[in-house]
Amino acid sequence: MSVSAISRRYAKALVRLAVEQNQIERFGQELGQFSSLLAGEDLLRLILESPTFPMNRKTAILGDLLASLQPAATVKNFLGLLLEKDRLQYLSQIAVDYRALADELSGIVRARVTAAAELSPSQRQAIGSSLQQQTGKQVELTVAVNPALLGGLQAEIGGRLIDGSLRTQLNRIEDTLKKG
Repeated sequence: MSVSAISRRYAKALVRLAVEQNQIERFGQELGQFSSLLAGEDLLRLILESPTFPMNRKTAILGDLLASLQPAATVKNFLGLLLEKDRLQYLSQIAVDYRALADELSGIVRARVTAAAELSPSQRQAIGSSLQQQTGKQVELTVAVNPALLGGLQAEIGGRLIDGSLRTQLNRIEDTLKKG
């Protein structure tokens, strides 16, 4: 079974539980928090993912971590299941899939905008409103700055890239001139 199929299956299961308990956002935050913790602590991640490290010790370590983080009981049980089934290495992808499924249920779409310079709050709001009109969904906007664009914007939303950067326009003009 592929990594994406495994992670999607676990994410769907957790989303179903979250919907039943009306805890979609909380579960997503707690899952993301634990995933970030493992991503930032290589030794901890290696111990918990190791097939040779004793399961009872891994369970104790996970229990101590979860006692300090205090996630919802369902998330705690979910992480315990991932450890038991040797699926903890898929946690980061499960968190991504969970967020995508939760956003879909909530009618939210995430957009990443890259600009050549810092955007003002009014520009951010205008871009968000425009993307919201195009998609018909609530837009969660993340903005990054990349001076290499020279001017304009790139927006990535729902797997689509809308490229209105000056760099891309200049490259198109150059290609046209070269082709004659």
